[in-house]
Amino acid sequence: MSTDTIRPDPASAQPLSQASAELNQPPEAKSGAIIMARHGEPDISRRIRLSASEYAAWWARYEETGLRQGQTPPPQLMMAVERASSVLSSTRIRAIETAYAVSGGRVFEIDETLIEAPLPPPHWPDWLRFSPRTWGVIARTWWWFFNHHLGQETRAQAEVRAQSVAARLEALTLSGGDVVVLAHGFFNTMIGQQLKRRGWRLVENQGFNYWCARRFERR
Repeated sequence: MSTDTIRPDPASAQPLSQASAELNQPPEAKSGAIIMARHGEPDISRRIRLSASEYAAWWARYEETGLRQGQTPPPQLMMAVERASSVLSSTRIRAIETAYAVSGGRVFEIDETLIEAPLPPPHWPDWLRFSPRTWGVIARTWWWFFNHHLGQETRAQAEVRAQSVAARLEALTLSGGDVVVLAHGFFNTMIGQQLKRRGWRLVENQGFNYWCARRFERR
């Protein structure tokens, strides 16, 4: 019975010290997740019909309004905040009060770069009256597709801001801890688009309602 001997190719053989060093290399650290949640429900009525100018005034009040009383934060969001290494809120009152509601007394950072993208309505006649929800869709469409900004932040400027925020959130996850953002529906979506371009994937999507969150993980 013959026995074949397999001899290594000298050209492909590694020095023992090099092979040992590679085996002892620590595994690549895994980035933490990024969870972006929309704030709770503000204490302002949407059961009205408004003209364009009235909607502009309504949105200004909305931007200064805190949360409606009696809301219970979702346990899943509170658990995510408890486990996170970093928690950030926008500077709007509704976002700050949301952060207080879910933080359990822990420290969180208030960051003005997380505020919502503007919603200036088009100059339409006063006899055209819609609900705030409908005006929000109209204003967002004109801002996004027709560059209607009335001297406020443009879409292009907001996209640059979203890129900067996405890079910062990514950097915060490098230690392996999760990052939770408590901010606003549409701008959170813009940040999410930038995260996807940076190689992140959306693994959980609770939608656009108040308190709902989206979870991104590194590919």
